[in-house]
Amino acid sequence: MVNVAILGFGTVGSGVAEVLAKNADHIDQKVETPVRLKYILDVRDFPDSPFGDKVVHDFSIIENDPTVDIVVETIGGATVALDFTRRALTAGKSVVSSNKELVAEHGHELLQLAAEKGVSYLFEASVGGGIPILRPLSQCLAANELTEVCGILNGTTNYILTRMIRSGLTFEAALKEAQANGYAEKDPTADVEGHDACRKICILAAIAFGRHVYPRQVPTEGISGVTLADVAYAESCNRKIKLLGRAVKQDDGRICAYVAPHLVDGEAPLAGVEDVFNAIMVKGDAIGDVMFYGRGAGKLPTASAVVADVMDAARHIRSRKRIEWGPGGDDVAVGPEKMAFRWYVRALGTAEDARAVPGASLLSRPGAPADEVAFLTSPMTRAQLDGALGALVPQSVFRVLE
Repeated sequence: MVNVAILGFGTVGSGVAEVLAKNADHIDQKVETPVRLKYILDVRDFPDSPFGDKVVHDFSIIENDPTVDIVVETIGGATVALDFTRRALTAGKSVVSSNKELVAEHGHELLQLAAEKGVSYLFEASVGGGIPILRPLSQCLAANELTEVCGILNGTTNYILTRMIRSGLTFEAALKEAQANGYAEKDPTADVEGHDACRKICILAAIAFGRHVYPRQVPTEGISGVTLADVAYAESCNRKIKLLGRAVKQDDGRICAYVAPHLVDGEAPLAGVEDVFNAIMVKGDAIGDVMFYGRGAGKLPTASAVVADVMDAARHIRSRKRIEWGPGGDDVAVGPEKMAFRWYVRALGTAEDARAVPGASLLSRPGAPADEVAFLTSPMTRAQLDGALGALVPQSVFRVLE
């Protein structure tokens, strides 16, 4: 028998308990041994829950119980969760996590510790919720030389942008609706300013390219500055605004990773990804382009990915499931400053000012103020763009995804 302890009984933790119980026969058959929930760690009691008798309040009970084989960490953050994860791995227990902040900041260290102790550290649910992406990257696409990972990695921002595009809601109104529907937190900063997507692209880059990339190395822009004027201008050239996390392997082997709004061609697969759905595009030298699509968050989709990792860890109790990447460092990651993009610019100024920008293609929208101009440029770096704007006063500047 394989015994499991869950740390944190919130949305994801309770979903994991539910899936383990509901699909017990199926899971046992697949793993070829019983997988049972033994403990739930939380500061609260849950007397009305069918799992209430499994709740404990002291992590050392789990840490010191030799019959606990797998610890599921769904606490979040990188403080208490980091301490408990280190202690569980040190005690010879495999750890499964949905915690993207912890993996993005400390993944290399924790994978090294797991290897030293001969146990597994798995975190499929940390990126894309229920979308299988980390395992395909590390296994199914292992024969490829991967060159790029790019995607819609945050369901909250994608929902907000979808409501702005389809229903003409302002950013503020769409955010309020997302909060009312439970898609956005009371404090939405991590989502709308791009921090959540940043952590996820760090994890994707590490698995795709084999070196740890830290969130502090990833320039990050959110969507709080996107306006309905930008939506209208994008529509006028058959494009949609999407917040993308992107990691590109450079010719010198370094990893260029960043998060920012982009104008995406209306016929491109990513343009059709709406509401709270996520999608991740991967480029490989043998496979070409492949896209992974599905629900990027939610109780049961995320729990599905967590329990799949539990099953994988259970199968590898004696042999360890191998996932690893190299250390990070200042020489590993680089910002996009030297990359050339076509740019979308909305600015205060005249059409004559805009035509002085190389390759400027003017855009229009109904009801635009007389002193507003918008255009797409030819490919150039951001520094070249800034130098070419002249008298124009930029209001919005987004990359165009080719």
